[in-house]
Amino acid sequence: MSRRTNKVQRKVRIPSSKRKKSGANKSEKPGEMACGISGCDDFADKHKGGRSLSQENAIDTWGEGAFTVRKNRVRVCKACYKTWKKDSKDESTPYY
Repeated sequence: MSRRTNKVQRKVRIPSSKRKKSGANKSEKPGEMACGISGCDDFADKHKGGRSLSQENAIDTWGEGAFTVRKNRVRVCKACYKTWKKDSKDESTPYY
């Protein structure tokens, strides 16, 4: 008669220093969607850090007509998004 137990064997984790490096052979995807801000040559793809802003937010930062609108939204690259974020942070009004 064999001794069987109801215990499940615990899975042993491999230390992170011993794991295979997965990022060694990754190729970067090319950009497809151009940034909506005129004068910017970057790409506004999500995998490159691009975001979508409302038309009103873009007007507050870059002014009227300095961008292209797509479905009432403006696609911006990561650098332009950071610019908008810093600009909108300074204009925040306290709530009363």
